[in-house]
Amino acid sequence: MGLISAALSAGGSVLSDSWRDYFYCDSLTSDVLLTKGKKKQGKGNENIISNGSIVAVNEGQCMILVDQGQITEICAEAGEFVYDTSTEPSIFYGDLGENIVNSFKEFYKRLSFAGGTAKDQRVYYINTKDIIGNKYGTVNPVPFRVVDTNVGLDMDIDIRCHGEYSYKIIDPVLFYKNIVGNVTDEFRRDKIESQLKSELLTALQPTFAKISEMGIRYSALPGHTTEIADVLNTVLSKKWTETYGIKISSFGISSVNASEEDEKTIKELQRAGALKNPNMAAATLASAQAQAMQDAAKNTATGPMMAFAGMNMAQQAGGMNAQSLYAMGAQQAQPQAAPQMAATSAGSWTCSCGNVNTGNFCPNCGAKKPDAGWTCSCGTVNSGNFCTQCGSPRPN
Repeated sequence: MGLISAALSAGGSVLSDSWRDYFYCDSLTSDVLLTKGKKKQGKGNENIISNGSIVAVNEGQCMILVDQGQITEICAEAGEFVYDTSTEPSIFYGDLGENIVNSFKEFYKRLSFAGGTAKDQRVYYINTKDIIGNKYGTVNPVPFRVVDTNVGLDMDIDIRCHGEYSYKIIDPVLFYKNIVGNVTDEFRRDKIESQLKSELLTALQPTFAKISEMGIRYSALPGHTTEIADVLNTVLSKKWTETYGIKISSFGISSVNASEEDEKTIKELQRAGALKNPNMAAATLASAQAQAMQDAAKNTATGPMMAFAGMNMAQQAGGMNAQSLYAMGAQQAQPQAAPQMAATSAGSWTCSCGNVNTGNFCPNCGAKKPDAGWTCSCGTVNSGNFCTQCGSPRPN
């Protein structure tokens, strides 16, 4: 048995006089994953396909023919096809990919009926369009690792997220064999929605672990839904792709939130880490001082002068001011000077004013060259005229 394209067999075909039934499927909504084909004439046994019958397949559909519980024909290519019991089993897989060919070969076992028709033959149509609008939400928090190398932050937090995802049946053979089976009418997505959602939420934990390793922050997750969908398909491939014949086609995040406690901790650590930068610390201190000055000017209890005096005392006790911090920041921003080569003579010396000299007096400030001391024959370094160890006089 097999399918022959009606366009190829038309025009003088010996089958043209024996076409008996016309199987078709109305437009499949996103709620219907599989439905049984309908006979247009509505005559004869509902589960018998007459030799020469026409089977119509629309875009976004995959037709499978089940003979005595076995998948014997499959077609995912739009058009009209003739059912011919004299031909070999055929497959028109359209855009579904080579994996469906392998599945068909694996599960197909040819049945022999000595030239007669089988007792139970059914035509099913499977929806191969994107099944959209599948809502999800994490009732329980999902662990997420937060890494911020700028401030040395590395901690695990709990997040909750909500959104929608869509999936697509990419292998109708696996889907029919492992999920649907012989149904009398149709199979709707609400029958597996709870199972898919449960498995999806379970897969979110390892998925977010892989996403966090990429350095993506939890607040930036809505902008990386493509990466999330790819990782989810990797995590779910064994169960969904290789068993159900289903693959996630898109994944959307409407909202993602961490607990108030975790968000507060992250902000405090990021703020503390930012203050390691002297410029940031100076700006924070300057802002606080400006606010303190405004508050002091408004002080009517002790008077502005007393308030300013208290502020100055606090600044002196702290030992640091904004100007000093800005200077530190400017120093850090300057490129490090390369080590100076020994261009000066061995007898040069550096004055306290910073000038490098070779004489006994600094030409910049007039300071005298400091006494470098002398080393006695016994090995003791001295600064006076006699060795403190052996008493030997300082050599001339």
